[in-house]
Amino acid sequence: MKFIGIIPARYASTRFPGKPLALLGGRPVIQHVYEKAVAAIGEAYVATDDQRIFEVVKAFSGQAVMTRSDHQSGTDRIEEACEKIGTDADVIINIQGDEPFVAVSQIETLKGLFNHPQTQIGTLGKRFESMEAVMNPNSPKIVTDKTGFALYFSRSVIPYIRGKEQDCWINHFSYLKHLGIYAYRRETLYEITHLPSSSLELAESLEQLRWLENGYRIRVGITEVETVGIDTPEDLQRAEVFLLKQKSE
Repeated sequence: MKFIGIIPARYASTRFPGKPLALLGGRPVIQHVYEKAVAAIGEAYVATDDQRIFEVVKAFSGQAVMTRSDHQSGTDRIEEACEKIGTDADVIINIQGDEPFVAVSQIETLKGLFNHPQTQIGTLGKRFESMEAVMNPNSPKIVTDKTGFALYFSRSVIPYIRGKEQDCWINHFSYLKHLGIYAYRRETLYEITHLPSSSLELAESLEQLRWLENGYRIRVGITEVETVGIDTPEDLQRAEVFLLKQKSE
């Protein structure tokens, strides 16, 4: 089975314009992500709509492809990138351009999900460590069946634990946090980018619900690795601390 990594990277961001080019440990954030992807997959491309990002990737000898600026999601950008590259990969791995600490082990877990013939889309989950974190609507929750396939994703706390105080629900159920890294079979990626928005997707503002609502099977791998995504300049400061801690261990 052949894999390829595609890293969607936009310059425009409401909370942190230009974050793929922000320096982390003296190197652009996008370079950290690209090097992790290549280490785990072997072949990777940055898919961008911005010439500045394209040139920076080329400057550190990375592979990049220019895409349109009107895509509604990173998934759509990845599909265009695959068409332009003309890849013959069986599985496309989508690694966010603002995740410089994505671990090689996480990508390996994603790849392993496709050993199951019914896996059309793969993603990752990590066990929540506190009820406070579970209750954060910016951290989507996943519930799965016994074989690891997703039943639902929600910003709400699911499942509801009947007859128990909410503060201690985590003592009665192992809540699973969704991490926004995906992999898709090549034909599945093409199909899902041609689906219209769905009612569940619009209700929760979670793209993956469109896929579930249309019957696609999403298998969830479990990781114990914590990462630090970068959405704001404050996140970049935290990432610097995290990077220093990694280097000292």
